[in-house]
Amino acid sequence: MTTRTTGAQRFVPPAGGLERLREAASDCEGCPLFQAAERTVFGAGDERSRVVVVGEQPGSVEDHEGRPYADEAGELLDGALEQAGIDPAQVYRTYAVKHYKFVRVGTTTHGASVGRRVRLKPSRGEREACRPWLLAELNTIDPELVICLGGTAAHSLLGAEFQVSAHRGVVHLLAAPELRRNLRVMVTMRPESVARLRESDRRDAFAEFLVDLRHAAEMLRHGTAA
Repeated sequence: MTTRTTGAQRFVPPAGGLERLREAASDCEGCPLFQAAERTVFGAGDERSRVVVVGEQPGSVEDHEGRPYADEAGELLDGALEQAGIDPAQVYRTYAVKHYKFVRVGTTTHGASVGRRVRLKPSRGEREACRPWLLAELNTIDPELVICLGGTAAHSLLGAEFQVSAHRGVVHLLAAPELRRNLRVMVTMRPESVARLRESDRRDAFAEFLVDLRHAAEMLRHGTAA
């Protein structure tokens, strides 16, 4: 089994809308993650979406169902968007890495591990290999705002040195030669990390999450990064 990371760029079609990108991404072999994952989990939403939300990677539920944020974290995200004043129907959801990265732990049958799947954080190489898909989505949608959920998504767009804790909730201008125009990007926490907390801790974390999303909603209302 190869472990070579070649990058997704050669799989990205030069033209076409989201459906063309989605079809092409289903055959992507730009990094080794496709070998174990059930499917590519491409973005979902309207091509006219005002907001693009970028998560880290699909989880086990998304890998089974083939759509982003299909689990408890997705419900939490939708609830937070609504409370913040952002219509979830105007939000396109995607991931920085389109395949689920995991390790199996537990039961072994006939030499094969069939235990539960435990998420692993994507490497820098895997993140960079998948970046062409994310940039193609952004060029197609041309959103008013990109919201990165967590470090992997932030590093994919804003660079490996970006510190989420120091710049969370602040709107940055993203300029990249692959993009048609500069885009506004805000970084906040991962809803998955909020969903995993105990109820008492979850309330505080969710409140912080809402502060960032309300800032995003205010920016969208006024069309500024202030």
